[in-house]
Amino acid sequence: MSIVTALITLGGLTFLLAVMLIIANKKLYVFEDPRIDIVDDLLPKANCGACGLPGCRTFAEAVVKGEVAPGKCTVNSEDGIQAIAEFLGVDLGSIDKQVARIACQGGANVAINRVNYYGEKSCSASSLISGGEKGCNWGCLGHGDCVSACDFDAIQLNKHHIPEVDTDKCTACGDCVEACPKGLISMEPLDHRLWVACKNTQKGDEILEECQVGCTACGKCVMDAENGLITMNNNLPEIDYNKNHTTRKPIQRCPTGAIVWLDDDHGIIKGKESKRIIRKEKKKIAFS
Repeated sequence: MSIVTALITLGGLTFLLAVMLIIANKKLYVFEDPRIDIVDDLLPKANCGACGLPGCRTFAEAVVKGEVAPGKCTVNSEDGIQAIAEFLGVDLGSIDKQVARIACQGGANVAINRVNYYGEKSCSASSLISGGEKGCNWGCLGHGDCVSACDFDAIQLNKHHIPEVDTDKCTACGDCVEACPKGLISMEPLDHRLWVACKNTQKGDEILEECQVGCTACGKCVMDAENGLITMNNNLPEIDYNKNHTTRKPIQRCPTGAIVWLDDDHGIIKGKESKRIIRKEKKKIAFS
């Protein structure tokens, strides 16, 4: 009799819990658009955050809701973006491609180190010791933290230990920005060709003792730029990209080549009066 009672009680509890689960499922059910799974499958699954959202799934949800355009994913292929747009019946969306830009040219051939650094080959580690071994306090330390941070193989150190960006591979995910302890990397629209490739805020020629391509705040680029395109801010030229910046005129008289023109085919282009750097070997360490 006790066994029968136990079985009836257990069966009743099971039935009651099942009913409660059915009711909860109906009350708490959240509809998810089945198109989200399809769009998610058409994404590269990089979860890089270049679109401004935390991951590909979240991006798929936003695309289906019409909150963002398929072209916002800079990692996806053209075919992938086109497939999403055709599936949802929406426009691709015109998105200005952004890429990482490096605000330093102070490689080992033009900039000196004040000390020898022995330790972990990391910019973040080196910077903890009095800001790093570089003579210029604002200069790239050249250990490649940005290279390690890039999951798309878009950044490499050149032979003078300065990072160079492959704009075709760059997805503007921003990981390199966070990795640089000197704050030398920023995400910029690809059409920002006129570029201040220096972060030095020390005014005068003294910086040239540390780096031959440092900005001396001479102001020639400001004088040559039209319609207030460039202003001096804390001894450093600042470009107003809201104005017409498709001009190479401001770079022509820069004596050090600190302000440059970025060209896809020819790389960094300096002005006519910029001092030509012919040194190929590493500069010796200077002791003060």
